[in-house]
Amino acid sequence: MATVRPVTKPVRKPLRKAKLPAGQPREWYETHNRQLKAMRLAIALLDSGVYTAERATNRRIRGTAARIDIRPPSLTTCRLVRSMIPSAREGVLRK
Repeated sequence: MATVRPVTKPVRKPLRKAKLPAGQPREWYETHNRQLKAMRLAIALLDSGVYTAERATNRRIRGTAARIDIRPPSLTTCRLVRSMIPSAREGVLRK
């Protein structure tokens, strides 16, 4: 009788966060954090099946933020999220 060994996946360690550079104006930090938040939301929307910017409404973006435990994004952040997702006019399914 053969023995069965359990298959274990290697544990992925989280990436170390690099410190932000000091001495930048406050607007730089706000913009940087806004871009990070928008990127997380855009990835979550793409994972949930929203592949075009037209389908990414403010309500859907804010609902996704609530689902992944992020504070509700502002109108500016919602616009930034839509700019990160390709629009239908850009030809999402190019061959």
